[in-house]
Amino acid sequence: MPNELIINSTLGETRVARLENGSVAEFYVDRVHEADIVGNVYKGRVVRVLPGMQAAFVDIGLSRTAFLHVSDFTGHEDLDEGIKEAAKKSKIQDLLKEGREILVQVAKEPIGTKGARITSFVSLAGRYLVYMPTVEHIGISRRIDDSKERARLKDIVEKFKPRESGFIIRTASEGVSLKELRADISYLAKLWNDMEERSKKAKAPSLVHQELDVVLRVVRDMFTADIERLIVDSKDDFDRIKRFVDKFMSGVKSRVEYYDGNEPIFDKYGIEVEVTRALGQKVWLKSGGYIIVEQTEALTVIDVNTGKFVGKRNLEDTILRTNLEAVREVVYQLKLRNIGGIIVIDFIDMEKHANRSKVFSALKDALKFDRTRTTITKISELGLVEMTRKRTRDDLRNMLTDPCPYCDGKGYLKSPTTICYEIFRDIIREASRTKSKQITVHANPSVANVLYNEERKFVEDLEKNLKKTIVIKELSEYHQEQFEISDR
Repeated sequence: MPNELIINSTLGETRVARLENGSVAEFYVDRVHEADIVGNVYKGRVVRVLPGMQAAFVDIGLSRTAFLHVSDFTGHEDLDEGIKEAAKKSKIQDLLKEGREILVQVAKEPIGTKGARITSFVSLAGRYLVYMPTVEHIGISRRIDDSKERARLKDIVEKFKPRESGFIIRTASEGVSLKELRADISYLAKLWNDMEERSKKAKAPSLVHQELDVVLRVVRDMFTADIERLIVDSKDDFDRIKRFVDKFMSGVKSRVEYYDGNEPIFDKYGIEVEVTRALGQKVWLKSGGYIIVEQTEALTVIDVNTGKFVGKRNLEDTILRTNLEAVREVVYQLKLRNIGGIIVIDFIDMEKHANRSKVFSALKDALKFDRTRTTITKISELGLVEMTRKRTRDDLRNMLTDPCPYCDGKGYLKSPTTICYEIFRDIIREASRTKSKQITVHANPSVANVLYNEERKFVEDLEKNLKKTIVIKELSEYHQEQFEISDR
């Protein structure tokens, strides 16, 4: 089946799905009131310098101050060793003072309670190149593996790039003509010069450069040679995309299609079902096994289980087949849910070292097709794999859901029986403080029902021991864990 980009635009919301062999490989959502700010460039003002953290907080005009680490001001992890060495020797208090105005770019959007992470090393993405105006460095996508093509591209960029600046050569540049590459270099250099001029006149904090919206960003970054069709259901967005590709990538114009069917476009391509499935904890495998995805703020744990799969030969073979099937689903779910940060995968224990190696190799191979940078450790004796996946924006769960207001996001509640015994302890405390002959318990109906029935004997025993009458009143508006004890 073809690889496709499906864009659904409704009032205030744009959703994008990348389909690979008919399955949703990546999903993005952008809302007018929650617009993605990664890539935006701001003129900011330093409001606080923290030597203990080697960082600074910068006001860029958002509701929360942005976080700037010293490594994002004096160096960058992708640069050469000399620059990284210089970064290690620099101290934030020697580089920045409160009140100083600096030009910064958002590298990671605000996530949860954390503000945006920013860098002073601006990078501007074009169709074929990424321009780094403040760093003299040329890098090239690892996905371009032909040595002659790599050399050709580097030679072109080296020859025509502005002095004392750098470029990253993107995968999309493979096979692109000299004329198109020069046009990209010229466009990006002019964009940076215009930004510098605006920055000089702007008052901090202010927006100096806004990254493309999600529709045009997807066209620029994801509409690559392996995508056979881009289908959009908004006539306005269809016209915008046409104008954009006419100007920057005319070769793909024939692959852009407008969808005007009666059936919603995400229903037509089975995307709604996949997105709903991606919000669940349990994901079934075709064999009958399943994985459990548990997300916390600090890390994500993925547990692999054989479930209903019993195999046909022996236990070790069953476990190996389940783990290998889980590898594909785990990588798929990481991409679909955009899970980042620290990830621990708990594969089913395998006795044979050769089988552990097979599963680890399968995981490494599957991650090669993930456009987000990952690092993984070898599978342990317990079947655990620790990995990290770069996080630049919120994951799907945080984008589409809120914590349950009833359980406060815990995912569980104290049982009615547990609450009953808490009530008994509080009744004893209250009895020692009051001379009243009556104690009243206000509780949720489910708890009151247990007190009336299963725990009735203990309520009567308490009345005899304390020589007080216990009155139970149910209040439907009470939370299951909520109760109140009074002497009237």
